[in-house]
Amino acid sequence: MSELDEFRRDKDDFFREDPRAPLTPEQRANFAGLSYYPESAALRIEAELDTRVDRDEDIVMQTTTGGTQVYRRAGKVRFEVDGRPAEITLYESPEQHELFVPFRDATSGKETYGAGRYLEVEPPVDGRVVVDFNDAYNPYCCYNEAWSCPIPPGENWLAVPVRAGEKDFRT
Repeated sequence: MSELDEFRRDKDDFFREDPRAPLTPEQRANFAGLSYYPESAALRIEAELDTRVDRDEDIVMQTTTGGTQVYRRAGKVRFEVDGRPAEITLYESPEQHELFVPFRDATSGKETYGAGRYLEVEPPVDGRVVVDFNDAYNPYCCYNEAWSCPIPPGENWLAVPVRAGEKDFRT
């Protein structure tokens, strides 16, 4: 079993058994596990973090419950998906050690959660980061509307399909 498979199994156990999980009691009673794309080496991006962005501008992200959360750009990563160019912005906040990557892509609302998915990325080492879309996950508001989740900003709406990570939740 790969490290990713083990992580996914543990996440299913958490959702099934832990009262802190986002599922409602009704959802938990019928929970058969989350759905994922197969692991894709091509969607594990090791790249330079381009920090030539406006790092002082507050990026105010609306949330699913009408609130806001504030981040700053940490930088951009450029990559390709099936030969098509793409670019994604990584964000930082004082409350988080890792960089935050909220995004939508061409699968959003079809194969994946319509409002988008998230990733966490370790801070750069020697100016480079690993953006592993295999770790993409649904925000908790996907499962339960009582949760408040930031909505990915337009600059992270990718035209390419990112078929990696977690698929949409079906009850």
